[in-house]
Order: sequence, then structure tokens, then C-alpha cells
Amino acid sequence: MVQLSSSQARLLAGARIGHLSTADTGGAAHVIPICYAFDGDSIYSVLDQKPKRTSLTRLRRVKNILANPQVALVVDHYEEDWSRLWYILVTGHAELMLEGDEREQAIVKLREKYQQYRDMDIDMNPVIKITPDKVVSWGI
Repeated sequence: MVQLSSSQARLLAGARIGHLSTADTGGAAHVIPICYAFDGDSIYSVLDQKPKRTSLTRLRRVKNILANPQVALVVDHYEEDWSRLWYILVTGHAELMLEGDEREQAIVKLREKYQQYRDMDIDMNPVIKITPDKVVSWGI
């Protein structure tokens, strides 16, 4: 289990958006913005009802994770005052959770963090769980 510094954990937990990178078996990268929750050990993102062109289980990020569970998540902060810039890069492995207590707790955490999820019917939706293997940060 990767140990984050208290600053890394605080910033990772508090940031509103991250960018998730997945890759297919051929190494073709796919990067998308995600909403997520961090519980101190794992990072969770639900497949929600924002407009999508395909079913949830046919999303490229899902297909990539099922084929190649190695992922990266970048969370960063930008300001014109460059002395306040920072980023956290988490690399690890992802899995798709379709049921269970951990998935249900992830939904609770996501609803606590994002008001929008309180009004969405996401109780049965798949959740992506990221288990960090390595964390690199700058400016923290």
C-alpha cells in the first residue's frame, strides 16, 4: 500500500476533478476528466448519467480497464501565480466494481462530495476503484 503525505492526501481528497488515463492492450491511451472520491486508501469514480454515446459498460475506459488494469490519475491546480501550482500523479491498477459493500460505500462518499450525485440514480451503477501503486507530486 502506497503511503501519501498528509498534504498529498488532503489535496487529493479535496480536489473536484482529475484526469484518468487508461490504455488498451496495444498501449493506445485514453484520457478523460472524472469526478472521484478518495478514502485515504483507494480512489473511486462512478459511471454516472451524464450524457454518453454508449452504454456504461461499453465506455472506452471500461473496456480498457478490463483489458489492461494499469491506470494513471492526474489531479492538479493551476493559477497565474506559478508559485501556487501543484499536481499529484497516481499510478496504479483499476477494477470495475458491480456490487458489494465497498461499492455502496464508494457511492456514499461520492454523494457526500458531489451535490449532483445526490440527485442522480447511481445506486446500481458500476464504480471504478483505483488502488495506487505509486504517487508522485510537485509543488506540495
